[in-house]
Amino acid sequence: QVQLVESGGGLVQAGGSLRLSCAASGRTFSSYAMGWFRQAPGKEREFVAAISWTPDITKYADSVKGRFTISRDNAKNTVYLQMNSLKPEDTAVYYCAAKAGTIYSFSDISAVTSWGQGTQVTVSS
Repeated sequence: QVQLVESGGGLVQAGGSLRLSCAASGRTFSSYAMGWFRQAPGKEREFVAAISWTPDITKYADSVKGRFTISRDNAKNTVYLQMNSLKPEDTAVYYCAAKAGTIYSFSDISAVTSWGQGTQVTVSS
């Protein structure tokens, strides 16, 4: 499995932007599709975005399409989530996730094989 460490969370006003980073170490990074989930207080963890190894196929939850962009730097074993036009409902703990193999079914939480520790994102109104 890979080990994942997130960074970049914080407090931002509505309409602002944040960029989350997730550094991976351990097994071959290229074997994994990477992505992000989030969990708000009292709610279940939900899929946000995912990206394949190569070619860069991406998937997004409908709630973030057009506002969030996922990318990866394979040379640095790092995946990013650029979050623009943030809304109070985006407030959550954001978790980096890795799934062995393809991006297929990445949004299925049971398919995730590795999790980061989470980083808090708070959007004030």
